[in-house]
Amino acid sequence: MSDASMGARAVTLKDLAASLGVHPSTVSRILHSDSDVAKGAASAATAQRVRDLAEKLGYSPDPQATSLRTRRTRMVGVIVPRLSDLVLAVMYEGIDEAAAGISYSTFVMNSRDDPVRQRQKIETMLARRVDGLIIGDAHLDDNLLAGLTTRGVPFVLVSRRVPGYPSATCDDIVGGQLVAEHLWAKGHRDVAIIAGESYASTAVDRTSGFVTRWKELGGTIPDSAVVWSRFDTAGGREAAEAILQNRGLLPTAVFAVNDFAAIGAMGALRSHGLQVGRDVAVVGFNDTSLAAELPVPLSSVHSPMLDIGKTAVNMLQRILKGESVTSTRLAPSLFVRESSAAHSTRRRAPAR
Repeated sequence: MSDASMGARAVTLKDLAASLGVHPSTVSRILHSDSDVAKGAASAATAQRVRDLAEKLGYSPDPQATSLRTRRTRMVGVIVPRLSDLVLAVMYEGIDEAAAGISYSTFVMNSRDDPVRQRQKIETMLARRVDGLIIGDAHLDDNLLAGLTTRGVPFVLVSRRVPGYPSATCDDIVGGQLVAEHLWAKGHRDVAIIAGESYASTAVDRTSGFVTRWKELGGTIPDSAVVWSRFDTAGGREAAEAILQNRGLLPTAVFAVNDFAAIGAMGALRSHGLQVGRDVAVVGFNDTSLAAELPVPLSSVHSPMLDIGKTAVNMLQRILKGESVTSTRLAPSLFVRESSAAHSTRRRAPAR
């Protein structure tokens, strides 16, 4: 069969095999293998000839036939707390890009950080026969992951970690340490933390990293200076209000473990006549695209969100191949901007 006649319809494995004078099974093993030479299916030269002709003629595998043959759908289900969460959205971009690079499709659903909805969404994904899951809303206090492991469901955690399960995250403990060292070097000694949700490793690790390093440097942090809150602007505002109400002396610096909570805190401080960066230093976490564009640019710990997503896909691919994996924590870095660049000043909390 000529190249021209094959171009008039979808090219099949048999077409490629006939043109090259090899068996269709050889062509199949070459084109559907992850290795350069398909595990003894052919020589490197033959494998290259097959791939070159497939590319020339625009061959693409039939996904339904591939699924029947391999018992895999080449689909990955991704669970995030909220589709509007900018941090998880960037991680999902990394997930989708890396998945496409290995011929996988992804689809994402949101749980609103509710364990009941999380289970419902996961069951929906498993009913669609996804090959594996990437879970971005893991709770430290939930037994969901143990159940998935018992059922043999391949999964990787992203953004948040839970001890004992494979995860791709930022090194949140180190991120908290970087903030402590920065604020200490700027002369701050009285600080408060907007700590996030206690069920999320991001909140716990960033807070503990800061507190541990602060104490190593010689500082103290009373329990009243750590306020747990939601990961959004409203939660940050409420936490900042609680800090202002409960403290006789205004802390000279506030560390919010999430940029959006930090933005909410900045709004609360402004509403009390305080200037962020002069009266109170504020530092966030994740270095979202908004941080540098605020009226007072926000100092923030940069989390390599895109690479975290890509790493999660790589780990899941290895799990699907039967390989063992270890959790990966990608290194953070601190970007200092106007919100915390000045040295410490001391003033009393505004009168109420």
